[in-house]
Parts: sequence; C-alpha cells; structure tokens
Amino acid sequence: MVWRCRGLRWGGAGGGPVLVWEGGRSSAVGAGRVIGFGVVGERGCAGARGNPCPVRAVVAGRATGGRCAECARLERARSVAADTLADDPRTYRVYLAWFGAGMVKVGITAEERGDARLLEQGAVAYGWLGRGPLMAARRTEEVLGSALGVPDRIPYAAKRAARVDLPGARERAAEVTALYRRAAAVPGWAETLEPVAPEVVDHAEVFRLGGVDRIDGVVTELVDGGSVRGTVVAAAGPDLHLRAPDGRALVLDTRLMTGWGLVAGAADAGTTVPVTALGTGVQDGLF
Repeated sequence: MVWRCRGLRWGGAGGGPVLVWEGGRSSAVGAGRVIGFGVVGERGCAGARGNPCPVRAVVAGRATGGRCAECARLERARSVAADTLADDPRTYRVYLAWFGAGMVKVGITAEERGDARLLEQGAVAYGWLGRGPLMAARRTEEVLGSALGVPDRIPYAAKRAARVDLPGARERAAEVTALYRRAAAVPGWAETLEPVAPEVVDHAEVFRLGGVDRIDGVVTELVDGGSVRGTVVAAAGPDLHLRAPDGRALVLDTRLMTGWGLVAGAADAGTTVPVTALGTGVQDGLF
C-alpha cells in the first residue's frame, strides 16, 4: 500500500507530533517510535489550500515547500506570513522565540492557535509580549525586531545545530526574560497592543531534546527507490531526530516527505537516501 504524507503536525495525543497522511489518517512519531519507509515514484506537488495541483506538477526532491511555483503562490495568497492578509479580524500575539544561545526571533501568531506556531518552528523556549489586532501586531514585530536587533526568521540549519549541548532551562529563561525587559522599554508599541506579563514557556521536554547529544548528518532529499529507517530520539518543529540502525544520529526534515509515495520499509533496511554531514557542506552520497 502506498501512502502520501501531508506533513508533520503538532497537537496529537498528548500534544505530541504526528505525521498526517492523505485520507485523514495520522501516525504518532514520539520518542522511541521506530519509523521505516521506502520511497517510490515521483514527487508530486502537494497542491494549494486543500486543492490538488491542477497540472500534477513534479517537484524537486530538495524543495521543503513541496509545491510547484503556481501552487506555492496560491498557498501564500491571503497569508499572514506573506503580508497578504491585512483584514483578519482575529486577535494576534507577538512573541519572542528562543532557539539557542543568542538565537532569538520576534514573530506573531493568531491567539486562537496557542503555542502551535512555536512548536511548528521548533522554538525551545518562548514568551509572549503583547496581544491585539493584526496590523498593530505586525508593526510591533517590525519595530521590536529593528530596536532589539533580532530577526523575524532563523534558518533551520542553525536551529538544528543549536539543539546539541543546549544551555540549561534557567539560562534559556533568563535570556528570554532579559530580552522581554528590553522590548518593554521600547517606546510606542504598548500604545496599540495590550502587553502580556512575562512568563517563559520551555519546550525542551516536549521535544525530548535531552536525547540529542550529536547530529551526524541531515537527510538532503528523498529519492525513488531510497529508504529511511531509525528510532525517533526527539522531534522539534518539522524535524525528526533519528538514531539509525548503524548508530548514526540523523535529522529528517519531514517537509521533504510531502508528495512522495511511501511504502512500509523492510525491517533490515537502512537509510539509503542522500545525507549531508552536518557542517561540512559535502554530501556523503548514498549509504
């Protein structure tokens, strides 16, 4: 039987990560779960806004978006992230998200989503700054990003590397709290948003990052005929940290799975898709 993945979502049983499949099924992928699959066929475009790709385009294996150019454009239409949705009446929150020492970003999310956005991004810790209308939240994001010298995006490669040898929870909370104080001192934004009292939320236990002691390689792409197998050590954002049968500590970005036909892997199969050694920039090739 061939399965097609729709991506990793947070909020399954116990709030943990689940892989969502076409047809509505889902599979929990918490720590200790063994995953193994083979890859078949070509990678098809995931479509846009719940609709299939009208031209059934083939997508490059390394594309984390999993969509052709036209479907990607349609998916981002009326998107908060793309600044194309200005009339959303919902309440929004501005947050500070911590990914590693000295690695903090400012962002916004709809209040009704809770901390789902922070889980999806792989934020190890975070704190709310304020709440209010979308455009006021967006302006605050821009003002604070400039005033504090922090970005609104952090590359996933940097996030992954930072998960090894993380500072302790106390140090993480102290860094977020210190930045909150600096943000609170920036004039103007609190006139359009309701400030939220400082409280740091830590996701290290939710992600099970205590088990991440090293990263030997990152899956570059899936390929027809290739396979992936390993035991889940941790999950953060879209990433699964796996312990492969050969002992390697690998990271699989589940965004690379969308659009592929996947079948159950053999029990003795290893990881035979391209893997890049972390930090070298040189592809190991096929195992």
